[in-house]
Amino acid sequence: MGEAYTPVEAALGTEESFLSLADILMSQERLPCRAEIKLPRLATVLGKAASAAAASSDNALPEGSKLEIPLWLAKGLYDNKRRILSVELPKIYKESWRTVLNADANVVDLHKLGPYYYGFGSQLLNFDSPENTELAQTILQTFIGRFRRIMDSSQNAFNEDTSVLVARLDELERALFQAGQKGLNDFQCWEKGQASQITASSLIQNYKKRKFSDLDS
Repeated sequence: MGEAYTPVEAALGTEESFLSLADILMSQERLPCRAEIKLPRLATVLGKAASAAAASSDNALPEGSKLEIPLWLAKGLYDNKRRILSVELPKIYKESWRTVLNADANVVDLHKLGPYYYGFGSQLLNFDSPENTELAQTILQTFIGRFRRIMDSSQNAFNEDTSVLVARLDELERALFQAGQKGLNDFQCWEKGQASQITASSLIQNYKKRKFSDLDS
């Protein structure tokens, strides 16, 4: 019998894990771009078969065309030297929203703005932009500013409906909330004497598996 599927955690920072379902979904988020050169035979593929492109024999996407493409495609086409396309910041990462988040990040519904706010925002740092420093700082401060309230909520919601508490959270924050809930539930079980056996953490178990596999090889 095969082993049960174990979810792969999303990567951190500007990296991606193609074994993580969360990262795969995040990479499908659309990114506003501008074609810096003429792109032959790509007008229909990129969903921009404008009249000028349709009239062209090679179905080309004209230079200067604005389009929205998935993050994974933008990363594949982006090249500083060739300047195939330029990337614009989505509105939730622009200065106006950065000002709101820096003022009080706790009042913002991150899930409504973008379910992968931290992951998608970190991926934007792969593209050269004069706003990268401010963007990175806002993402970090937003996480710091919301972290304590998220963990406090997770530790004070025992056997309750938490749907309202997590509705405004980004996917990373929801994972943190669930981790806090699991820790609370485990502690409650231990207090009641229901945790009869102390087990090694998953990190230790995975480390041992890697160590044994290295020895076998």
